[in-house]
Amino acid sequence: MKNNNLKILFLSAEVTPIAKVGGLGDVAGALPKELKTLGIDVRICLPFYGFIDKKILKAKKIKSILVPIDSKKEKAEIFETVLPNSSVPVYLIKHKFFNPDEIYLTERSQKENNYMRGLTDIVRFSFFSRACIELIKTTGFHPSIIHANDWHTGLIGDILKTLKQKETKLKKIKTIYTIHNLANQGISDPNIVKLSKINSHLKNVRNDLKNGDLNFMVQGVLSSDLVNTVSPTYAKEILTHNYGAGLEKVLILKKKSLYGILNGIDIDFYNPEKDKMIPANFSKFNLNVKEKNKRILEKKLGFTKNNLPLVAFVSRFVWQKGVDLINENFANLNCRFVFLGTGEKKYERHLKNFEKKFPKKFRTIVRFDEKLAHEIYAGADMFLVPSRFEPCGLTQMISMRYGAVPIVRATGGLKDTVNGKNGFVFKKFDSKDFYKTIESAIKVFQSKSQWQKLQLNGMKKDFSWKKPARKYLNLYNKLIS
Repeated sequence: MKNNNLKILFLSAEVTPIAKVGGLGDVAGALPKELKTLGIDVRICLPFYGFIDKKILKAKKIKSILVPIDSKKEKAEIFETVLPNSSVPVYLIKHKFFNPDEIYLTERSQKENNYMRGLTDIVRFSFFSRACIELIKTTGFHPSIIHANDWHTGLIGDILKTLKQKETKLKKIKTIYTIHNLANQGISDPNIVKLSKINSHLKNVRNDLKNGDLNFMVQGVLSSDLVNTVSPTYAKEILTHNYGAGLEKVLILKKKSLYGILNGIDIDFYNPEKDKMIPANFSKFNLNVKEKNKRILEKKLGFTKNNLPLVAFVSRFVWQKGVDLINENFANLNCRFVFLGTGEKKYERHLKNFEKKFPKKFRTIVRFDEKLAHEIYAGADMFLVPSRFEPCGLTQMISMRYGAVPIVRATGGLKDTVNGKNGFVFKKFDSKDFYKTIESAIKVFQSKSQWQKLQLNGMKKDFSWKKPARKYLNLYNKLIS
């Protein structure tokens, strides 16, 4: 299939494997590759963070640009490389704002770099968005669509509309804005309007927050031609008070141009048949080999050998993920638990306390460990995702690839991917309901044939990026038709 009329500039603060913190990076590193196979000329634009090694990426400087910011112009450089294991071009915007060895600013980076004092991520990503427009004007790549992602690039539509009044090259460019997590909105004081050179008289520029503040997510929603989020259920949920994060009224204004497309996962990276990070490879045709991974994992965790189900949780330890639903009563369940992740200290302590009180039942590993995560997927019998809200969720899809049956709350993408045929679902965000659902899963686990049926149903599901990419192609075609 050829789509010669489509040229996409894909903007993201994160792109796996170049620079990643969370799920945004996974999407930005996978979707463009699949779009490329559909014949689309898609190119990624990303800040050139200080930790990115240009020698490893073989990044070459191609242009210098002047980026308007406040009353002056800052010099920046454009480097070009390709996304690893693909032919997707990547533009990197190099400027001192992005020099720290981290994607998002911390107090440490501001203390260590004098010029960073007082600088915020709001300013950095506003600068990035403005630089992306200068890139278009300078490189000769004229996209038909700019695909912006999350609050970091929320101003792109307003910047584009401001400049369209003078720049004929920009007039035909359309915009699509993808919401990955509505909870992170990017709140700025009113000075950002002047700093980023947005025309404050544009119809959709809203300084209607406390103290006249500007919300990047609101601006992204209102200024874009189409808006989508990362699962069909989440697209409906965010129009309600309970899930709208205070923006439901704004989103309702865009209801007719709001879509939900379920994310995919990298099925080559998460493939138990070829995964080099797990002790024993297996597939749906030799599922019994999974037991070997379980025994090796249990030994590594310091658990004695027995026939209890191993129940896992791999994610950030934060409010959204629902780890606070787990209490001391869960020690009474006839299973064992392993938790892997990092996050807020209170949740890390919460889960560590269970290991101290019930060492025969709980293990909590507080660190980021990709290899151990794969070993847990391969060795666990059950996988927990009890989120308060979940725009899409990737871990439940990954767990199913590895034959670990998910136990999830019915929200967002969890509701769209898990049902009674491939897992267990509880509706109310409540410890008792969660407990009962795990208890039900443990009972089914006693029947090998029933359990294997759940495992196989999950392993057979197609969570690749093929279907989502085609749905994005349909959205792009809506914009240019």
